[in-house]
Amino acid sequence: MENPPKEFFRLAPGREVRLRYAYFMKCNRLVKDKNGEITELHCTYDPQTRGGNTPPDGRKVKATIHWVSAPHAIDAEVRLYDRLFMVENPLAGKEEDFTRYLNPQSMEVLKSCKLEPCLAEATADKRYQFERLGYFCADLDSKPQQLIFNRAVSLRDQWTKVGKIVSGQ
Repeated sequence: MENPPKEFFRLAPGREVRLRYAYFMKCNRLVKDKNGEITELHCTYDPQTRGGNTPPDGRKVKATIHWVSAPHAIDAEVRLYDRLFMVENPLAGKEEDFTRYLNPQSMEVLKSCKLEPCLAEATADKRYQFERLGYFCADLDSKPQQLIFNRAVSLRDQWTKVGKIVSGQ
């Protein structure tokens, strides 16, 4: 983010983060195209922080970025499924029509996602953890030239968050 708010701990100009399994990295400057869109980040890394090492000066970062090497990645479609209904029990109310409670965001389809190359050999009978997102499986319609992954289990439960808000926790 070019001009992040105070509580934004990810990569931004002048800020430092850890690349997962790699190094501390600091964004030094941005390059924009003629439309003002960011096209490049110019960054430096600290070789003394390789693989999780604490730097000699003891500094810490507040964020870790999970990343995939774009030149080596494979493209895939990723389907993120959420709850089918917006309420816990769509038949519990006085409404006769349960379809009134369908969640319009129950499936989000992400195109051209960058994935680790080893997933090119994925089969529908195996499960894969996508870090911080959940567990996925290859769709039965997935083909080597058109990979499709479905999220089977999310690592974040939005209903837990809603429950805490409702109960005042």
